[in-house]
Amino acid sequence: MNNPQPPLSSRRDFLKTSGQIAAASALAGVSIPFVHAASSETINIALVGCGGRGTGAAKNAMDQTGPPINLVAMADIFEHRMKGSHDSLKRALPNNVKVSEDTKFIGFDGYKKAIDCLKKGDVAIFTTPMAFRAVHFKYAIEKGVNIFMEKPVTADGPKSRLMLKLNEEALKKGLKVGVGLNSRHSRALQELHKRVQDGEIGDIMLMRGYRMSPPIGSAFSEKYPGPDNNLPGKPTELQWQISRFHSFIWASGGCFSDFYIHHIDHLSWMKNAWPVKAQALGGRHYRDNYVDQNFDSYAVEYTFEDGAKLYMDGRCMIGANQIYSSYVHGTKGMAIAAKSGDTGLPSSTFKGQNPSKSNLIWTSDVPKNEVESHFNEWTDLIDAIRSDKPFNEVKYGVEASVVTSMGRMAAHTGQEITFDEMLNHEHEYCPNADKLTMDSPPPLLSDKDGKYPVPTPGLKKGKNWQEWYV
Repeated sequence: MNNPQPPLSSRRDFLKTSGQIAAASALAGVSIPFVHAASSETINIALVGCGGRGTGAAKNAMDQTGPPINLVAMADIFEHRMKGSHDSLKRALPNNVKVSEDTKFIGFDGYKKAIDCLKKGDVAIFTTPMAFRAVHFKYAIEKGVNIFMEKPVTADGPKSRLMLKLNEEALKKGLKVGVGLNSRHSRALQELHKRVQDGEIGDIMLMRGYRMSPPIGSAFSEKYPGPDNNLPGKPTELQWQISRFHSFIWASGGCFSDFYIHHIDHLSWMKNAWPVKAQALGGRHYRDNYVDQNFDSYAVEYTFEDGAKLYMDGRCMIGANQIYSSYVHGTKGMAIAAKSGDTGLPSSTFKGQNPSKSNLIWTSDVPKNEVESHFNEWTDLIDAIRSDKPFNEVKYGVEASVVTSMGRMAAHTGQEITFDEMLNHEHEYCPNADKLTMDSPPPLLSDKDGKYPVPTPGLKKGKNWQEWYV
């Protein structure tokens, strides 16, 4: 999986190439039999990564209507997390959870054993930290099973190019691949996208995204307590970093990539374009006791080819004002995309730039059974599998990940970063992800005080990003 990929010369080449691949996929259905489950067949799923998101994804899959969808295998590097996930799912869906002790797999190679429990037409769920996405994707393609993978898909150029290359084979095989950018499956945002494209608020000039909250997930981490720790499972430093994945760029892309990608994705979708460059600022405050690699405030200005702007503001800070919403501004009016959260209802459009009741043009009205976008993304994936319709979200999953990484890197380096630079840069955060074992050292080593490199924007020059902090 570490074969080097030739750099793509420009953002246009990348988008053109991936677009051609998608078009070829649609045509391939004429002569290449897709691998799918018949409409009356039971679909089995294997869960690789048994944290909260993985447990939620498995439940969303098994909650679908129609023939049964059964969980038959699970894999993780933490036994206590697998047990918690299994017990929770078994209580909620006792008739669908058919995991035996023989199909629970602990270890970095557990994903292979779990996928081997599936037949063609089944689905492998990848909800481990992002660093392992390409490793798992490659094996699932080899085995010919369908895939659901969480976002972000990548955090660096080499993995972005690799994922696109791997996806060529997935498309040739007709595999259905979902990516957890659930905004695209919000029925309200789908209707808003249509209205924006139809010119309801005019030409887009500006978009704004905000995710300002107290610290969440594992974004802030204190020093690893050492091998003689009393933590659940007594993790090694590598396992501890994986358990605290939001704290480490190699594992997740950090809080910026993991938390802010949804707004960046759905706002870019509203414009049907990706930004070409980003400039940004950010900083760390009150952080003496923490060793993670994140800023706790980010402000990124993305610029599109036509000059339009997308501003993404993020903050993880106790006691500060909380805002979690997104907006689109056009020449004739504006829209509230997500009123709260990543996809919070309702979405609305307004005349002018003041979102007052008197200016309201439209507000979304979504059926109760289609409110939850995490559920909808499984509805759409399962429908594609059972109906054998083309369904592959890797292209825009990679693109959204590149754009998100571009903003993070602009803040962390204090430089303007272009899409082309982010895509084509050669530094890879975790090139040996497919070789890690329970005894491996972590890809990022701490210093004698237990601290890890942190971004130092402006102190280093040049484009060798490794010099900054990785």
